[in-house]
Amino acid sequence: MQMMSKNGAFVDLITHRHPKSAAAEAYRTLRTNLGFAAPDGAARVILATSAGPEEGKTTTVSNLAVVLAQAGHNVCLVDADLRKPRLHKVFGLESTAGLTNVLSQKTGLDEVILDTEVARLALLPSGPIPPNPAELLASGRMKEVLRWLAERYNYVLVDSPPVLAVTDASLLAGQVDGVLLVIRGGTRVEMAQEAKVRLARVNGRLLGVVLNWLRLSSKDYGYYYYYHHSKRSVDQMRL
Repeated sequence: MQMMSKNGAFVDLITHRHPKSAAAEAYRTLRTNLGFAAPDGAARVILATSAGPEEGKTTTVSNLAVVLAQAGHNVCLVDADLRKPRLHKVFGLESTAGLTNVLSQKTGLDEVILDTEVARLALLPSGPIPPNPAELLASGRMKEVLRWLAERYNYVLVDSPPVLAVTDASLLAGQVDGVLLVIRGGTRVEMAQEAKVRLARVNGRLLGVVLNWLRLSSKDYGYYYYYHHSKRSVDQMRL
């Protein structure tokens, strides 16, 4: 179910608006499967990316953050998509200052982290769109930001641009504990394979694949599309 934020963007925070829905249950399954993907508990700073655009990575990472917060974890969502940021719109917040201000050393983190309407869930918005997003994300300052957040939150979830579109996700993959690759149903296998290769090339730790927008034949679910997570690795999915 899509909701309209006060900024006019279509969003889908189904885990918050309709926590008893089948789709919300799928996100709770994703939350549980994270524990199997990293049984040592080491994967607390997690990057969400996709092969191409419009595969649902922002919706996925937003709802995963909500269910983690609902389980009692302190969570910070980071909008590291410095080209087309959307997380502030999802939560109906402003992005006049954020990550880019911190990376350019114009402000401190405490000044730009925002509370959301979801208890225990904070947001670090992107801030103003910079002329050099890749350089900022590859900087030592970005590593410091992630380290600082990891010390203060149980989970840090990072939204990034698609792997195949720009280098940003590849630059971030080596700075986090693990990567979730969001693949929309119907995406060409070759694109998913290339995304996997690029993440592996930078030693990104692939935690699993989220299969998104799957058409269901069963009438037991109240939604035409269903978000489903598979904890199988990309190799096991024959990508």
